[in-house]
Amino acid sequence: MNINVTLIAQAITFAAFIWFCARFIWPPLTRAIEARQKTVAEGLAAAEKGRLDLEAAAKRSGEMLAETKQKSQEIIAQADRRAAQIVEEAKQTAKSEGDRILAGAKAEIEQEFSRAKEALREQVSGLAVAGAEKILRREVDAKAHADLLAQLKQALR
Repeated sequence: MNINVTLIAQAITFAAFIWFCARFIWPPLTRAIEARQKTVAEGLAAAEKGRLDLEAAAKRSGEMLAETKQKSQEIIAQADRRAAQIVEEAKQTAKSEGDRILAGAKAEIEQEFSRAKEALREQVSGLAVAGAEKILRREVDAKAHADLLAQLKQALR
């Protein structure tokens, strides 16, 4: 009978242990397990959402990159057109400036030529008077013979 009483006592103790565990130990463990499961589920959901967000961001960045490349090509093309226009304007300005300088130089050359021609006439008339003096062995009065000298200048032209 000792075995039976011991067995019954062990059964009652075991039942009390189960009741104690079910009442005081099991609920906090199940709450901890459920909280952990919830945390893991939320983490997996956040990871999935993050992966989807990353894919969407990669797609948006690719689109933005393509759009930026297109805009930069348009800006470069516009800059090339403007550069060509500026070069053409500079060529036109340089040509007109060159023509103006050339015309001024030609006018200056004509003036210098006229001055040199006039100075040469003066010198030739002076030489003619000096030559006439030597030939006549007397001095010729330039004031008295101004008409003659003027005709000589006209003949030299």
